[in-house]
Amino acid sequence: MDNRITDSSTESAEHASARIRLLIWAVIAAFGTYFCMYAFRKPFTAASYAGQGDVWGMDFKTVLVSAQVAGYTISKFLGIKVIAEMTPSRRAAAILVLIGIAQAGLIAFGLLPRPWNVLAIFINGLPLGMVFGLVLGFLEGRRLTEVMTAGLCASFILADGVVKSVGAWLLSIGVPEPWMPSAAGMLFVPAILVGVWMLSRLPAPDAADIAARAERTTLNRRERLSLLGRYALGMLLLVVLYLVLTIVRSVRADFAPEIWRGMGVEAAPSVFSQTESIVALVVLLVSGAMVLISDNRRAFNASMGVCALGGIVIATSLIGHGAGVIGAFGLMTLAGLGMYLPYAAMNTVVFERLLAMTRERGNMGFLMYVVDSVGYLGYVGVIIFKGSLESRGNMFGLFTTTCWIAASLCVVCGFGSWIYFAGKGVRGASVAAGPEAIVPAGVNQ
Repeated sequence: MDNRITDSSTESAEHASARIRLLIWAVIAAFGTYFCMYAFRKPFTAASYAGQGDVWGMDFKTVLVSAQVAGYTISKFLGIKVIAEMTPSRRAAAILVLIGIAQAGLIAFGLLPRPWNVLAIFINGLPLGMVFGLVLGFLEGRRLTEVMTAGLCASFILADGVVKSVGAWLLSIGVPEPWMPSAAGMLFVPAILVGVWMLSRLPAPDAADIAARAERTTLNRRERLSLLGRYALGMLLLVVLYLVLTIVRSVRADFAPEIWRGMGVEAAPSVFSQTESIVALVVLLVSGAMVLISDNRRAFNASMGVCALGGIVIATSLIGHGAGVIGAFGLMTLAGLGMYLPYAAMNTVVFERLLAMTRERGNMGFLMYVVDSVGYLGYVGVIIFKGSLESRGNMFGLFTTTCWIAASLCVVCGFGSWIYFAGKGVRGASVAAGPEAIVPAGVNQ
């Protein structure tokens, strides 16, 4: 009897150790891959492109940002189909092909004269929008998905500031503005190769994962439309929430230097990394902690609460800054935290637990790309509006306006989604798993 107890304890300890090793490997792989992707997307925004005049009646930098976002947005719409239908065996190769196309666009940006280099930036953005869904596909449907995807979200929060600092550093050592983006991308090629290789070595979700979170499958067009139709109003609320979060997040990310100047501060390159490091740490802890809630419905409801909390944090930062209590650094940090809390919840918890609690056939990437495509389409509209009707000197005003809208909708849509899905019963689909896949206590079926 004692031997059996010892053997059982040893086996349990070995299993726990294996899960920890898998978690660490997955977080490093996902974080590293998506962090490096940003080096092919964001460094060009660190340049001012001052003195280059207007293109098509708009400031040159605004045109460049608009072109890349347009390509990125089209990529998101393409991703609705591509990510929903992508088989696991093709994901790693697809990531490398997309990164290669993006880097070719950056090289073309350095080679081509104005305004033709605008087309190169559009081509750069066109493949990059699908990378997130491919990385997410390696992580979803696991009992530790929230922790894994929290690391993924931390990567794009932290990378946004870091790669812009890299871009600013390259400019400071004499790299010309047209060649700085491709030079930044080349610096990260070895690291992204390692990251993708690590992702490709991750095992598929096991039987216990499937029992706890539901099996994740590809979806054809008819199945995609059917899934959306069953949860139309709830999805609409989530789409609206993600739309405004994408807009305010992108304004803050792409025009950070202009926003800082609007507050009377000339931000040093290191400041971008400092604010995002703080935000990434807090978001990582909050999102990762969701894995401690085993009941899928309770975890989903908690994620809606996080969305509402984000709105309250944004409003608090704006009120504090207006009253002179919170300075420029505090505003950018707290506003960033407030917008990234719900943004990360959508990327890590909301759709993961929605599929788990309903046992719906599908995959998290498809639902993410539905809201993501609309979000970026809205940002394209904001960029065009800004370029046509506002001067660059008023970016701080645009930022505060979008922050107030985001704060309001975080609360309204967060509570609205909680009420809507509270009335939705679980479909009760059976789970095909062996006898060893015992459903953990508290898991909805």
